Amino acid sequence: MKRFELICKAPTLLQAVGMPVLVLVCVGAAKLSPTIASFPQAWTIPVPTLVNSALGWLFPTILPITSFVSRLAATLLAALIGTLQFLPWPVVGAAILLISLKAGGLRLIAISVGAVAYIVLTGFWQQSMATLSLVILAVPLSVLIGFVLGLGGFFMPRMRNALELVFDFMQTFPAFAYLLPLLLLFGFGPIAGLVATAIYAIPPMARCTLSGLTEVPSERREVAEMNGCTSWQRLVWVELPSARPMLALGFNQTTMAALSMVITASIIGGFDDVGWAVLSGLRSADLGKSLMAGLVIVMISIVVDRITGGLLGSAESRTTGKPMAGWPAILLASAAVVALGAVTRYALPSLVAGWNESRGVVDFQILNQGLLAFVARYSDVLDAIKNAVLYYFVLPLRVGLSGAVLPLTWGFSMTPGVTAVYGALAAILSARQMLKGRPAAAGATICLAMLLYTGLVAFPWPGAVALAAWSAWRAAGMRLALFTVLSFGFVLITGLWVPFVKSLYLIIVAVVLCASVGGLIGIIAARNDRFSALIRPINDALQTMPQFVFLIPALMFFKVGEFSGLIAISLYAVVPAIRYTEAGLRSVSTNLLETATQIGCTPLQSMLLVQLPTARPALLLGLNQVVMAAITMLPVAATVGTAELGQQIYIALGKADAGLGITAGLVFCLLAINLDRILRGVAERLRGTH
Repeated sequence: MKRFELICKAPTLLQAVGMPVLVLVCVGAAKLSPTIASFPQAWTIPVPTLVNSALGWLFPTILPITSFVSRLAATLLAALIGTLQFLPWPVVGAAILLISLKAGGLRLIAISVGAVAYIVLTGFWQQSMATLSLVILAVPLSVLIGFVLGLGGFFMPRMRNALELVFDFMQTFPAFAYLLPLLLLFGFGPIAGLVATAIYAIPPMARCTLSGLTEVPSERREVAEMNGCTSWQRLVWVELPSARPMLALGFNQTTMAALSMVITASIIGGFDDVGWAVLSGLRSADLGKSLMAGLVIVMISIVVDRITGGLLGSAESRTTGKPMAGWPAILLASAAVVALGAVTRYALPSLVAGWNESRGVVDFQILNQGLLAFVARYSDVLDAIKNAVLYYFVLPLRVGLSGAVLPLTWGFSMTPGVTAVYGALAAILSARQMLKGRPAAAGATICLAMLLYTGLVAFPWPGAVALAAWSAWRAAGMRLALFTVLSFGFVLITGLWVPFVKSLYLIIVAVVLCASVGGLIGIIAARNDRFSALIRPINDALQTMPQFVFLIPALMFFKVGEFSGLIAISLYAVVPAIRYTEAGLRSVSTNLLETATQIGCTPLQSMLLVQLPTARPALLLGLNQVVMAAITMLPVAATVGTAELGQQIYIALGKADAGLGITAGLVFCLLAINLDRILRGVAERLRGTH
């Protein structure tokens, strides 16, 4: 009786019947009306042309300012590069080791020795100094702007939501799209790359500043006010010291973001740095050189991450004693390093020149030959993997089961009888959800079945908008649903709907692969401490590796094409699935696990029935991060042949069409923000049920 009353409620009928009926009507109408099947071209607005017109008016106005900034930055960058490249590698290496000793002791010294040795032996020392110079100039600028923005959000609570949205756009806006307007403002050269790196690295510092200041305990503020502190005194003496851990994290993450941008920035940088070595190796099919150069940035990233974390962490934890060395001590130490470098260069010219001019002891051709031999030997296995993913994952999402299920690949086709069986199975699954009291899940099952049958590309746009709005409403309420409708409306009027949908199915396939493989690895790591310790440095390397480096193994094994882009996206996005799965399972209460064992659960039953459901919020948060990483990687994957939004940005970069690049970049942002908000809303609802 209780289930019968539940089924008879109006909201149940609306969710379980209304949305599937609407989608079914749209699918049927699409076969009769081209307007429903695809958004009419006559309804689109030339947004890229309008953006180009606005930029054509704006750029001449600010060009004198950017020219002055460009000359000033070029002078500073040239001086810094000249200084670092003038210093012999033993002197710079010794300075790094001393800093490592201060930041992390002998363990960090061992890591730094390995990094310096690798860079020297591979012959990328001079290029690494150029890259380091760019990061040294970009990071302080990013930290300063991010700190000011975070401070503004803290003092103006009404602007906080707007600033959060701005930060979301800055973090999800494709790096390629940053390059287009900067290329017009600063010209081709390292300064445009420097500015792109600085802009890209602003959001982490801004977010950490805002988060750190808002999380200061109210008791400390009250004590400051009781002692007569002004707002400025309270900020300087109470709030900023209390927020120092988050500020230190912001500095660290800003540095890592700048390092991750250097290869992309080198596209318009045009100077001899590590990023350019990676790109030139990719363009000339010298995959060994690209891989070695990419690992140089990984080494730099790991050392910088450990040093900044160690120095800022030790400063944060110190409550008494002498403060950290101030600017006079830093300047004095820098002068001593330069003086020692000059003495070493002129006292031991043969040793220094020999290493500085050397291209390293690694023969890239031997490495290339070994990689090609491996690919040739296992080509059948690689082709089998490629065909399996394309035929059974990518094509069904792109053209639907109706077009992808063929006798050649599946052994049967979607005849009317098979289609009827498919519909019956979907109805049975939906009815089962209804009997469990889950009307929304029942409706979603029917809608998903129709979506899989037609495919994302052929799915009618009104049904797609309705489904997206419904998902947003179910996840986070009416405000997000309205934002989703406006976002999809913008995509439609720009004429980028088809590339948008192709991006969506690539993300879905990549997320499925990452969730499957990464989730399995995370489960094993949660149950085996040795395996966890083994996989941790691999995760660290994957997280610090620049995006372009992931293209190298994809191209190496699978050549140019959409599948290579998919593999690169999956490699880049798999780490959050591993980390969050392990962390979520390890956070399950031991008492809960003991209870499951006492009632007779096997380890597998305990995993499936206790640990995974309990860790579901953490798993969903990890899924959110996987989605964000996949979206971030899409424009980079476009360079190896994917036909989606990233390809539009890549085309715009080649044509210097800033309007198209910015428009496609905004569509990227809207896709990322909507998926982020929906998944975050679902995670909050799940967390509230525990």
